[in-house]
Amino acid sequence: MRAVPHTPNQSDPYSSRVLFGRLWRGYLADHKGTMALALIFMMIEGSTLAILSYMLEPLFDRVFVGGETQAIWWVGGAIFGLFLTRAVTLVINRSLLTRISLKSSTAMQIDLLRHILTLDGRFFQDNPPGALIERVQGDTIAVQNIWSVVITGLGRDAIALITLFGVAMSIDLRWTLFALIGAPLLILPTMAVQRYIRRKTDHLRTQAAARATRLDEVFHGIAAVKLNRMEDYQLSRFGHIVASIVHGEVKSAASRALIPALIDIVTGLGFLGVLVMAGPQITEGDRTVGEFMAFFTAMALAFQPLRRLGDMAGIWQVAATSLTRIFRLFDTVPAITIAAQPVAADPGRTGIEMEDVHLSYGDHDVLRGLSFTAEPGRTTAIVGPSGAGKSTIFNLLTRIVDPGAGTIRIGGVPVAQMELPALRDLFSVVTQDATLFDETIRENVLLGRCDITDETLQGALAAAHVSDFADRLPAGLDTPAGPRGSSLSGGQRQRVAIARALIRNAPILLLDEATSALDATSEALVQEALDKLSAGRTTLVIAHRLSTVRRADRIVVVDRGRAVEQGTHETLLAQDGLYAGLCRLQFSQ
Repeated sequence: MRAVPHTPNQSDPYSSRVLFGRLWRGYLADHKGTMALALIFMMIEGSTLAILSYMLEPLFDRVFVGGETQAIWWVGGAIFGLFLTRAVTLVINRSLLTRISLKSSTAMQIDLLRHILTLDGRFFQDNPPGALIERVQGDTIAVQNIWSVVITGLGRDAIALITLFGVAMSIDLRWTLFALIGAPLLILPTMAVQRYIRRKTDHLRTQAAARATRLDEVFHGIAAVKLNRMEDYQLSRFGHIVASIVHGEVKSAASRALIPALIDIVTGLGFLGVLVMAGPQITEGDRTVGEFMAFFTAMALAFQPLRRLGDMAGIWQVAATSLTRIFRLFDTVPAITIAAQPVAADPGRTGIEMEDVHLSYGDHDVLRGLSFTAEPGRTTAIVGPSGAGKSTIFNLLTRIVDPGAGTIRIGGVPVAQMELPALRDLFSVVTQDATLFDETIRENVLLGRCDITDETLQGALAAAHVSDFADRLPAGLDTPAGPRGSSLSGGQRQRVAIARALIRNAPILLLDEATSALDATSEALVQEALDKLSAGRTTLVIAHRLSTVRRADRIVVVDRGRAVEQGTHETLLAQDGLYAGLCRLQFSQ
């Protein structure tokens, strides 16, 4: 399955017609056989109501009025058969529609997540995790039932309505027309209500995203919430959001109920008119009681399908709002573009060059003509004041973001010309905040790789000093790391990240403040593991603590987005520039 993009010549790519077309081609067409089968059973179920109303005429005229007691058996048997048919078709329909609904919505969730994972870093800066969770989960669930609603409406309710009106018209055409005389009054209110529902639902989906974002922020920052006694503050912010959702949901529900309510009023007026017209005809003998009961039952049974079809317009507008949000996300294209004829990366050539690189986030200039080189197989340290643009270098090298100007090369090949997966295979990254998942320690090291032998795994664990603590845990490597690695200490998380990097065995190593948050004992263990990891690799190190970069082969001092000094520790001290000043500041404390 795949999401179908809109074509440029469409004037409104998110109109109801276009949305349903994309929904059908992308997710429903694969189930057309099952849908056709469900539609057949829906038609059978819908037609039983008309037959039931038709059977009331002989029940009243021949049994109750005519006294034909023998007729009660075939009339009663036929009515029982109708209810049995409805029961069987109901079970089959529910099973088929549930299958279509769940498989389609699940495929949409997978496709949406697959697409989001192709987007670049700037997209995730603009869209918080909670909002994206709501897109993948909330919006797809919101449209999950639309297929069953449409099939039910087209199959059961539409057929029931047509056949019931057919029975009513076969008894008396004038009664039927009189019962429907107020139907045209529904057209304009229905159109106005549909537009209102779509606007209100769009606001509600935005608020739902804000609710998910707020919960994500609270739960991920729970330590800060407790330490700063922010419980009441966060509850207040959350309360305002959910209060807005409640207020909007009430208005939306009231507006969705307006169309069925108007149908009730129009139908009631129609029934009143029919009673006034039919009463004298029955008392004078022009019409039988059985005919009236059959007509009355047909119109009464048509009441519920008519209300459901009226409500379907509101249900579609709710789903259309979520579909618009989903397909807008599908139509978002990555800012990171791939070269028409990408060049394969060469793991044997790992020299790094950055030439006159510029990067801005909005109006904020991060890099202003940064240039430096990192020799292959050697360690290059990037130092400088906070906010100088050091961490941004790693995002540029791995193409999480692209520069606004300038060239970045690895092994002499511009990274923009490399195959993106092959480019990222060149790097192992260890950061200050080691990203661990709520999986076992083993899974956090292997990251789904099945080609790693146990010998290789144990070697990496030993080199990273993971075995030192994992062997003491009750479940060993199968111990859960907890959400974001919360079950492990900072030093343990770092060692797991280093073991992961050793398993990855990439030729370029990026270290971003890998030991800055550790105590002396943990730092010594982690630094020993890092030394083993960096041996023979092209290594870039970002560090605020200059004691950790003294042994680097080259130190690049970055200030205000530019490389202002380059050299070894000794040569930079001799220059008595920014680096020397930073050293005096740190080592004098």
